[in-house]
Amino acid sequence: MHKGYLCLVLHAHLPFVRHPEEEDFLEENWLYEAITETYIPLIQIFEKLIEDRVDFRITMSLTPTLASMLQDELLQDRYIRHINKLIELADKEVQRTGYDPKFHGLALMYYRKFIEAKEVFSDRYKKDLVSAFRKFQDLGYVEILASCATHGFLPILSVNSTDAEAQVKIGVEHYKKTFGRNPLGFWLPECGYTPGVDNFLAEAGIKYFFVDTHGIVNADPTPKYSVYAPLYCPTGVAAFGRDTESSKQVWSSKEGYPGDPDYREYYRDIGYELEYDYIKPYIHPIGFRINTGLKYWRITGNTDHKEPYVPEWAKEKAATHAANFMFNREKQIEHIAYHMDRKPMIISPYDAELFGHWWFEGPMWIDFLIRKIAYDQKTIKLATPSDYLKEYPTNQMSVPSTSTWGYKGYNEVWLEGSNDWIYRHLHVAGERMKELAEKFSNSKDNRVKHALIV
Repeated sequence: MHKGYLCLVLHAHLPFVRHPEEEDFLEENWLYEAITETYIPLIQIFEKLIEDRVDFRITMSLTPTLASMLQDELLQDRYIRHINKLIELADKEVQRTGYDPKFHGLALMYYRKFIEAKEVFSDRYKKDLVSAFRKFQDLGYVEILASCATHGFLPILSVNSTDAEAQVKIGVEHYKKTFGRNPLGFWLPECGYTPGVDNFLAEAGIKYFFVDTHGIVNADPTPKYSVYAPLYCPTGVAAFGRDTESSKQVWSSKEGYPGDPDYREYYRDIGYELEYDYIKPYIHPIGFRINTGLKYWRITGNTDHKEPYVPEWAKEKAATHAANFMFNREKQIEHIAYHMDRKPMIISPYDAELFGHWWFEGPMWIDFLIRKIAYDQKTIKLATPSDYLKEYPTNQMSVPSTSTWGYKGYNEVWLEGSNDWIYRHLHVAGERMKELAEKFSNSKDNRVKHALIV
């Protein structure tokens, strides 16, 4: 009965940071914050949806660097230390705010949140969150994408074709080892595509990937269905294009949902606000003030004055915004479907860390959206790219244009005056890695070859 599909894509990625030589390495907090604020909340939402028998399909990447950190024993143990400190801090905050009605409830909220995070991490999944997402994929609710070995930017790395080839093939091998199956889709870092990249994907057995809107719109020949149906590259790999309208509604902090005055303010944290002696045990040992994750204020407006955060208001807004997003997709699909001889597909990709970390209410919004799509309408259905290719195996052949989803849509972010000096060195290093890999290609232990390439 539905007229089209919505494909939600969550790109989960963090750069690899692991420093056993230091007890407290500041950048490792990127991982710990994302675990507490994004990955565990998503796991909790998926678990509850499955428990409630809500049918849903989400596409998600877990890059090799992120998955490797999530499965690293040292980082797992350090996360336990991290969450224990947050529980201790939140407990102190419950006591400190006991007579302050504006903040006491918030302190209790964070205390419960941290306790639940530890329970999910330690007890339910034995410190291995990758196993949770693998379970969701095995149950048929989440389709996990492969990605490059070290999130290499392929349009520039492909100057040496073996560099780009190694990024893809090692990423795919890591996926097989991690998830016990062959990947169907692939996330190109930064959606960075240039003609020829699909050759590496095809050789690795990949069926589809994503590009930004103009990668499809400017394809040669011109696509019949714009970004609302995939193209087949000459290699046979399908390219799906990002929908601008749905992306902007969620991405933009000014025009999109995350900037609503009732949502939590990210940039006001007690790590910077409370007295130094009180907060000192919970910031960096050197004395750097850092985000603790306990934030008591709402966005309020474009002003330095902030009002206390009210969770009930934020929850109501998340529900309203989910309904608004669904309504807009209904109207969008109804309009597009009228002009197509097949059901259109709306591709809506986002950084996973937007949900929960930057936009505190983001996971809640996803939960509301999935439930509303399941029960409140009959126009759209959640689907993954592989679902669409099964229904429509015949698609137009065309060559997408060079494109990214970065600033201005091309390669400027990764190749400009402040960083252009590095590429001659990267390309020389790539050549040397190729030589070393070939030298050890007859080694009985192919892991030596792979390690050299990485």
